[in-house]
Amino acid sequence: MSVPVFLASELADAGSEMVLGGAEGRHAATVRRLRPGERVDITDGAGEVAECAVVAAEKGTLRLEVLRRYRVPATRPRLVVVQGLPKGDRGELAVEMMTEVGVDVIVPWAAARCVTRWKGERAAKALARWRSTAREAGKQARRFHLPEITEQATTDEVAALLGGAACGIVLHEEAKTPLSGVELPDEGDIVLVVGPEGGVAGDELDRFREAGAVPALLGPTVLRTSTAGVAAAAVVLARTGRW
Repeated sequence: MSVPVFLASELADAGSEMVLGGAEGRHAATVRRLRPGERVDITDGAGEVAECAVVAAEKGTLRLEVLRRYRVPATRPRLVVVQGLPKGDRGELAVEMMTEVGVDVIVPWAAARCVTRWKGERAAKALARWRSTAREAGKQARRFHLPEITEQATTDEVAALLGGAACGIVLHEEAKTPLSGVELPDEGDIVLVVGPEGGVAGDELDRFREAGAVPALLGPTVLRTSTAGVAAAAVVLARTGRW
């Protein structure tokens, strides 16, 4: 069984003690029922890690001895996935899977053919669910760099993101170039655009091409938007050597 990971905003140095409280402490002490002597890893989600041993489990908190403190460098190249808003809870499914495989940034995109629309209070709640899903999936996957979930982006903002990327790719069912054949950089950002259920509209594709993006075919079958991102990410991560 792998060592469980918990999040904390501040980490103590090696040889000292720290207390894990709040929601993380309650989960560790009450739900996971961790006991003295057991090992845990605490991270700030930005690469800092404290290897710890449980000293005492109290009501809603853990008292920990820090055995070692170190930093995990960020991986390169960075993978950014622009995700067209899926229907229902498939957005959280997409975020969960992309977090598990190692996507670095996930950008919710209000594409023209999105059935789902994020507006006002609904947008804030949906974004909070995506971010919560990423946190939980990151801990499960033992990620010490949690993915960034950005604010919802417009098509113009996605085009700007593609224009500044080392490599921009748009998944499209009519593309001639397979994703496995796109030349990928060793550094910088790889920005991968995944359309919604209805696909990327023609004017959106034109806009992204103008920004320097390459249309690419993921495969011979049609995937749901919630699974296309993780499948494409797996191809890219393997080809860049991150897998």
